[in-house]
Amino acid sequence: MTAAPEAAALSLDRLVRRFGAHAAVDDVSLEVAPGELVVLLGPSGCGKTTTLRLIAGFIAPNAGDIRLDGRSIVALPPHRRDMGIVFQSYALFPHLSVARNIAFGLEMRRAGTAATAARVEEMLRMVRLEEFAARLPRQLSGGQQQRVALARALAIHPRVLLLDEPLSNLDAALRQDMAREIRLLQQARGITSIMVTHDQTEAMALADRLVLLHDGKVQQIGPPEALHLRPANPFVARFIGGSNVVPGRIDGGTRLALADGVAITLAAAYRGSSAASLAVRPDSIRLGTPGQGCARAEGTVELCTWLGATVEHLVRLSPQVAILARGPGLGPDAAPRHKGGARVTLHWSAGEEFLFDAADRPVAADVVDTTPARETNDA
Repeated sequence: MTAAPEAAALSLDRLVRRFGAHAAVDDVSLEVAPGELVVLLGPSGCGKTTTLRLIAGFIAPNAGDIRLDGRSIVALPPHRRDMGIVFQSYALFPHLSVARNIAFGLEMRRAGTAATAARVEEMLRMVRLEEFAARLPRQLSGGQQQRVALARALAIHPRVLLLDEPLSNLDAALRQDMAREIRLLQQARGITSIMVTHDQTEAMALADRLVLLHDGKVQQIGPPEALHLRPANPFVARFIGGSNVVPGRIDGGTRLALADGVAITLAAAYRGSSAASLAVRPDSIRLGTPGQGCARAEGTVELCTWLGATVEHLVRLSPQVAILARGPGLGPDAAPRHKGGARVTLHWSAGEEFLFDAADRPVAADVVDTTPARETNDA
């Protein structure tokens, strides 16, 4: 058996894939460093699975190139791309034992009998399934099947590991455990990996970098914290962090006038009087009582939900606009809870608001309001 190859660099160059008139992947470019784990994230139909299938070679692009260590692989069939794949359904062979499932890729590559047996034994140890080698997939739990699928993908010493929603069939607790295991294995072996998921929490926990897709286009690429703290557009703000996004018009540089006559006081000053959207994450908003401190807005609590670690308030500013605020639910810093019907004020700082113009481009602030935002725990 040959030694594991060096981790590969993967490059996507202006990939396009159309189905009829619809561009499922629209001019997608990405550079993946050796040993990096990149997560393709986005809602259903955004193009993430199609992108993965293009990388795997299951479908061909209409335009663009895919390079592995600088060499194009677009013309290569899937079995010659040196990629291991873990499918959403695991795709285990039901009539083969765990050991034979893991050995399958090695046998297809005509690895020697002794080398195959040694590699299968190594993979069984890696995923802690030594005692299950003779069992069939139907005799395993979902988590165990997922480990077998991962071991089979890694057994062939892939240069790139592709993971297509590998955790979606597991329950919530097991999904978290398996996510950690995948990350630990990927880091320990330094495997260049691309994972597809629609689950934001899963993506944030696993990724070195996120690629957020929408309607086949890349919206933003970067470390998870960058997309969370510095969203490039309203879609990113909504999808990463669940920001409240409120449309309106800049009024006098320091207010956002909403369509129904209500206004929000901005934490910074902005030029012009054009249409704009304000984005503020729920965990950036602190609630107070009217007359206490300098408020950005005032509204009525519609619902208070205690979730243990957090407490959420849905606050109605106007018939058309409701804002979600989230604070700690436990401990000395627990946010005060307000009953439905209570009037409250909303507070946040300049670093916690994002303004976007009518073309969804960030609007830079001219002057920052230095009024303290944390004078609100008085309820």
